[in-house]
Amino acid sequence: MANGMFSRTDRSVLGRWWWTVDRPMLAALLALMILGVMLVTTASPPVAQRINVNEFHFVIRHVIFLMPALLILLGLSLCSPKAIWRIATIVLGFSILGLILVLLFGPEVKGAQRWISLFGFSIQPSEFMKPSFAVLSAWFLSRGREQPGFPGQWVATGLFLIVVTLLVLQPDIGMTVVTAAIFGAQICLAGFPLWIICALAVSGIAALFGAYFLLPHFQSRMDRFLDPASGDNYQVSKALEAFREGGLFGVGPGQGEVKLSIPDAHADFIYAVAAEEMGMWFALVILGIYVFIMMRGLRRLAESDNLFAILATGGLLTMFGLQSVVHMGSSVNVLPAKGMTLPFISYGGSSLWAIALAMGMVLALTRRQPRTSVAKGGSIARGFFARSDAQQGV
Repeated sequence: MANGMFSRTDRSVLGRWWWTVDRPMLAALLALMILGVMLVTTASPPVAQRINVNEFHFVIRHVIFLMPALLILLGLSLCSPKAIWRIATIVLGFSILGLILVLLFGPEVKGAQRWISLFGFSIQPSEFMKPSFAVLSAWFLSRGREQPGFPGQWVATGLFLIVVTLLVLQPDIGMTVVTAAIFGAQICLAGFPLWIICALAVSGIAALFGAYFLLPHFQSRMDRFLDPASGDNYQVSKALEAFREGGLFGVGPGQGEVKLSIPDAHADFIYAVAAEEMGMWFALVILGIYVFIMMRGLRRLAESDNLFAILATGGLLTMFGLQSVVHMGSSVNVLPAKGMTLPFISYGGSSLWAIALAMGMVLALTRRQPRTSVAKGGSIARGFFARSDAQQGV
């Protein structure tokens, strides 16, 4: 129907957007939003009852959060790469300010300071830091590669160290790992020497060991993952029970019993609720949607000849994919439990808006651009994935 509304010769803003945006990816993202409403509706009433609020308290709030998220996703997808860079700069500036305010005024919950209250809402600045950092570091790295003499890699590294320091001070090891993965993916795509990549990898491993010995909360979580008998593994045990009860086809929508005893069923363990009520086939469908989105993004990335778009998209997709893997992996106990939401599905205002920010930027940066004569034979990304072509001057 929409194809009939916009002809290929339509030069309006919406017409150009429709024929250049990755429509299959957009459809997959909208499907996740719909699934999110369904799963929050079935997972959240028991949680609401435990804290003595209206049964549909979280459902109503999730839908309210979803409306701005949808506008953010679609609005950003209309933007040019330059506009995306400018927006990311502003968002990162406020995010860093928020991270500082969290350390000064944020309440301490379970040994960490991660939230700050603004206008009646609890905001987690680190959620907005991730996508904006990915875009801004991509801009500095690309300028450093394209403009000799510009210290882009050093500025990006300094920015990375500032952000990571603020995250460690909270402390938030999960967000630190995701941010490091974003930066690591970008320096790989930028073609940094292997010794630098290896040095950063070793530094990251050393930092995790340091966190294990210096942060009791992190040590406890790792110990419980490596040896479930060493401490309380209640939520993970219940999540695994939900998968077993659901079997292949599930117990039916709204019929789950195990979800009643999972404290964060609507957020950190919503994937387990999906598996219990709809079965393993449905859990695999959700996984397939995330894989499809990643593959679409990587395909568009490989077709691009804009280094900034390649690095920014690579970082944003790394964030999106890693967050999804951590959530699902925690639910089946193949990764340490970490309070990380499932993108577009879990309840949470900050995470929902931040992931909409990230994927709106991906949709904008992966819009098809007119080919230049230089780009007809290949692209920077294809050169990265196929070194032999690059060596032949393709």
